Amino acid sequence: MSSKTKLGLFGFGCVGQGLYNVLHQTEGIKAEILKICIKNPNKKRSLPNEYFTLDKNDILFNEDINVVVEMIDDPEAAFEIVKIALQNGKAVVTANKKMIADHFVELYELQQQYNVPLLYEASACASIPIIRNLEEYYDNDLLGAVEGIFNGSTNYILTKIFKDNIDFDTALKQAQEIGFAETDPTLDVEAYDPKYKLCIILAHTFGLFVKPEEVFNYGIQNLSTFDIQYANEKGYKIKLVAFCRKVDNKIVAGVLPRFVKPENKLYTIENEYNGILVESAFTEYQFFAGKGAGSNPTGSAVLSDISALTYNYKYEYKKHNRGAKVELTNNFTVDLYVRYSTSNPIDTSLFSNIKESYSNADSAYIVGTINFNDLRNSDLLKRKDVNIIVSADNKFDVVANTAKTAAEQVEVI
Repeated sequence: MSSKTKLGLFGFGCVGQGLYNVLHQTEGIKAEILKICIKNPNKKRSLPNEYFTLDKNDILFNEDINVVVEMIDDPEAAFEIVKIALQNGKAVVTANKKMIADHFVELYELQQQYNVPLLYEASACASIPIIRNLEEYYDNDLLGAVEGIFNGSTNYILTKIFKDNIDFDTALKQAQEIGFAETDPTLDVEAYDPKYKLCIILAHTFGLFVKPEEVFNYGIQNLSTFDIQYANEKGYKIKLVAFCRKVDNKIVAGVLPRFVKPENKLYTIENEYNGILVESAFTEYQFFAGKGAGSNPTGSAVLSDISALTYNYKYEYKKHNRGAKVELTNNFTVDLYVRYSTSNPIDTSLFSNIKESYSNADSAYIVGTINFNDLRNSDLLKRKDVNIIVSADNKFDVVANTAKTAAEQVEVI
């Protein structure tokens, strides 16, 4: 790459402005923004008009630009931009986790075919450099699990619920008012956002390329005051936890709310912060924490990737290229708290073991062991009067000898 990196940006929203801010406050990176492609020419912006263009080709076919930085919301439009940039021999930096998760195999193949790097540290957990650590620091370690809080918006909501003793709807409204949650909060509260990040983490942890539809997500949208009271009585907090874990040469993965005890590292992760636990054979347990939302933290992660490109860094996908000898399975057991309306009982035959139960005139719950595949295909997931939370003492156990791949097991519902 040339002595000075010439950048072409797509999008100048929260992340784009964050990148501009951190780029002009650091002295170690020789990088210059030449052009920024935008959609709305009438929006008031902080930079002179000559920076901006409405034509994507002004960047994609500009021979002076050697790095394309993609920061738009539309994942399909983003993929076309990234694809053309790679085909034109331009390095790419992106923060678009849905685009990456949806097109992971294609993006991997484009990098191999055109021998150009695509970096995306900012796509997973913003300021925490988890992808590069998984690629480099843990490249020869025997990783057992990666799990944690991957979404700052829901963690902010859950923090407000437990610190300020308010209900879910009030906490969500407060998060929306300060910009930590969108007007339509579905991607965050229903756990799609952390699922996309988990798909990326799976590739760099176990070398496993999966489609988002193969990975289960269940969010905090059905959280009730009953669930919060239960957690408080037990001394727990509730966190939305993404997990991938190797169990008997199978990979179990998903995103669900979880009760966490005070001794759990995730218990103290509050507000928009993310926290990630890594388990491995040689280094045992390590913990990463940092801001998971906001323009400057995400902009800083994008800038870190731009810096890495100046010394010709690229992901080598070592675990995948060595031949990942693992597969995703849903055929494992998990200990769950299932709360439901007393007037509309659930099918208790789903539980192979019931450890605790309670009911009053309005609500009831069962804590017990369920096969994850049975859960995914049950009507519990469709019911608004049901909430599901992983037990604080849960241990994942793969069901012996009958495990199928996740794609084979999941019914479309």
